[in-house]
Amino acid sequence: MAIFTAVRNKKQTAGTMMGVLKYVTRACKTMLDDQWMVTGHNCVARASYLEMMTTKQQFRKTDGRQFYHFVQSFPAEDGLTPQQVNAIGVEFAQKQFPDFEVVVATHLDTNHLHNHLVVNSVSCKDGKKLHQNAADLQRHRQVNDEICMAHGLQVLEPPKKHTRKKQMRPGEYQAGLRGDSWRLDLIQAINDALEYADDWESFVENMEYEGYEVIWTDTRKHITFVCPDGRRCRDSSLHDETFLKENLETLFAYRQAVGFRPNTPEPEEGWMGELASELVRLGRSIEEADDLPPLPAPPAWMESKQRHREALKKLALGQKLSRGQSWQQTMW
Repeated sequence: MAIFTAVRNKKQTAGTMMGVLKYVTRACKTMLDDQWMVTGHNCVARASYLEMMTTKQQFRKTDGRQFYHFVQSFPAEDGLTPQQVNAIGVEFAQKQFPDFEVVVATHLDTNHLHNHLVVNSVSCKDGKKLHQNAADLQRHRQVNDEICMAHGLQVLEPPKKHTRKKQMRPGEYQAGLRGDSWRLDLIQAINDALEYADDWESFVENMEYEGYEVIWTDTRKHITFVCPDGRRCRDSSLHDETFLKENLETLFAYRQAVGFRPNTPEPEEGWMGELASELVRLGRSIEEADDLPPLPAPPAWMESKQRHREALKKLALGQKLSRGQSWQQTMW
């Protein structure tokens, strides 16, 4: 069974993307004898940063989110080889990100093999920006399971609903009497997300990882929560004033003022614990790293690749190539 998770990268700069690519492709983590277990989808792995930045510059989309980062982890008992694990990661990238540059790096330095997938946020085919939400993450996990089953691997069973350990508040009890179990699940998810949030951005991210979409804007008086099944619920309908937008804003302002540090969960035992520990180390190294130098000038072969892309775009739009420019000239 493979666990598919998304890595939160709050810092979204070109330097951070370079740092992540350097981290996931390090030889001490990816070398199997003389074989480098890193594969590029729509890009050359060793030139992935330059190619991703070339794509952004070509379509003039160098700002905002730079990349997405996912981890696909396999327990040792699956008995897979590094080559098989890397191939599964590449198959996933081809299915879920067909028009985007993706680096698939297989790490061999722990008891369990796992893939890091770094995805460019701009399509190398049409320049569209990639946007991901909770529904997309759920879809990725579904496709991940389908690929694993096709390779004869077991998949995780749907998680069982955990029992509540805390005493129910009067408002929650009344909701339960009315049969609003989905509302209770939402309240539990909010409580869980608040335990690890020091600002509203991290709270929204935590909720997305629980499968909920959060609509929180400056122009709206209320927060709207969208459940995994599509139900919508305002903060004012949760029977607890703690979850009102103004009260959460006050809570986060206080946490920022006192230097609140979110709780970190107890590490799990076994390969899941190793995965969690590695993600924590990765996050710390990225947060502590300064921005890296600006993008160097691309080599000549990269310029020819960009000319080739521009020519393809012109032909697709029914335009003629510029005078004196042939199809062969765009290739070299």
